Amino acid sequence: MGIVDNFHTNYIFKRRVKVLSRLLSAQIPEGSRILDVGAGDGSISKLVADQVSGATIEGVDVLVRGQTRIPVKEFDGIHLPYETDSFDVVMFVDVLHHTHTQKELLEEAKRVCKHLIVIKDHNSEGFLAEQTLKFMDDVGNKKHGVVLPYVYLRKDQWERLFSSLNLKLIECKKKLGLYPFPLSLFFDRSLHMVTTLSVPMEH
Repeated sequence: MGIVDNFHTNYIFKRRVKVLSRLLSAQIPEGSRILDVGAGDGSISKLVADQVSGATIEGVDVLVRGQTRIPVKEFDGIHLPYETDSFDVVMFVDVLHHTHTQKELLEEAKRVCKHLIVIKDHNSEGFLAEQTLKFMDDVGNKKHGVVLPYVYLRKDQWERLFSSLNLKLIECKKKLGLYPFPLSLFFDRSLHMVTTLSVPMEH
């Protein structure tokens, strides 16, 4: 493991998992059945389920890793292998910027979900935003073989996407505190967001 990878794993990744699991679990009602789309090794998912009373969680991913902390099914990157209204909540944690089929994936999430879609992703606005996000993606994902198309949206593009799917914005948290000082000055800013959306009752 190189110096950068070692630093990222021990100083960034562990903090990120802890902070994100706390932020995500705060958005999810007790007793929810949760689907994590792009679950990876399930580290965040497992902590979310542990922090939401009565919750159950499973995941899907295009690349299922050898060891995962939750059950993870393989899927084709678009079609979720579940019946309509199978889940109460669908999560996307740093997944949507890895695909050109963001709308199709969210349509599928809306189909299998009864209540909430919770998204952690990026907001590509500000000084050197795209370059910074590309660097973070490379450090965090290249070693896992994750496809990196670098599809970063601005705030107005996210809003149009959600509106086109009739998803109602409940809350959007920025300044998440994923990075310790002084890294936060460059890597936090407003580049990250946790967005909670409600799914219409008839969909």
